[in-house]
Amino acid sequence: MIPLLDLVAQYHTIKPEIDSAILSVLESGKFILGPQEKAFESEVAEYLGVKHAIGLASGTDALVIALRALDIGPGDEVIVPAYSFFATAGCVLTLGATPVFVDIDPLTYLLDVNLLEKAIIPKTKAIIPVHLYGQPADMDEIMAIAARHDLKVIEDNAQAFGASYKGQKTGAIGHIGCLSFFPSKNLGAYGDAGMITTNDDLLAEKMRMLRVHGWKKKYYPEILGYNSRLDELQAAVLRVKLKHLDKWNAKRRELAAYYNPKLAGSGVTVPFEAPNRTHVYHLYIIRTRMRNELKQKLSEKGIASEIYYPQPLHLSQPCQGLGWREGLLPVSEQASLENLAIPIYPELTGEQIDYILSRIKLIT
Repeated sequence: MIPLLDLVAQYHTIKPEIDSAILSVLESGKFILGPQEKAFESEVAEYLGVKHAIGLASGTDALVIALRALDIGPGDEVIVPAYSFFATAGCVLTLGATPVFVDIDPLTYLLDVNLLEKAIIPKTKAIIPVHLYGQPADMDEIMAIAARHDLKVIEDNAQAFGASYKGQKTGAIGHIGCLSFFPSKNLGAYGDAGMITTNDDLLAEKMRMLRVHGWKKKYYPEILGYNSRLDELQAAVLRVKLKHLDKWNAKRRELAAYYNPKLAGSGVTVPFEAPNRTHVYHLYIIRTRMRNELKQKLSEKGIASEIYYPQPLHLSQPCQGLGWREGLLPVSEQASLENLAIPIYPELTGEQIDYILSRIKLIT
């Protein structure tokens, strides 16, 4: 079986480094907000080119804490793309605010900036663009629109760590960046982990308080916060992996460049990479009207694939009652019926990728 992602193979390529890092934490006796976590924050801040990087327990917590830091709550609206992982909208709902969905560009699957301004009303407080599948959203236009309407921009950079837009790393362009280190991500932990980034000193101070019960001084909470801390074991693992990330992302791009021409004329649509952006191919998405049939037949041939995402956000059950219905955001709805992720990861061999290509061509 060729998996969608092979984390065991990745581990074996860096096993001595990982084992040493984990052992050093066990021997230190420090497991929460210790030297590994602080070092990882500094290394990410330097890598992205931001002033502050704050380790958290998950990427979902990063979105919640970002919204809380901006005082977003009941009565407020936040614009999100209709096609993404549910957390993008769910975190808005969690705080009692209302997600307002905008359809996606049919080529990139990213928030369609041509529709963005029409969704802004006086209740709008923020925009959450998602750098979906590893490709940056059109941040120049999004930031310009946000500036005209005095809105904050929270980058959902869960899937695009290491990607860049016009030479600037994603997660460092908006007012706040939210990162996920879920194990399957390009930079993945060995459990849940996340981070939040910003160049705003006041926001950074508030978000550091929010991650640890709302206090600056232990046991003296000043605001209602959370327990959302990046632990030392995950930080140690991520520090090792960060050193290899650019090499791994380059390999993903190399594999995508190999897939693209080979799939031309096969009956599937390959990813579109927009100009001035460095796509890091967290997922390699093909598109076909016979998506479900293709997925089944690939499985029969020992090739894993996955549907990202089978339901657009505006049609999800928690969003019922917000006034959305099928047909209102047709590009997102069609993508949810046709998109399929096939294997792409640095350890994928030439023999494996040629086998995948041969099966797709035979099936389609």
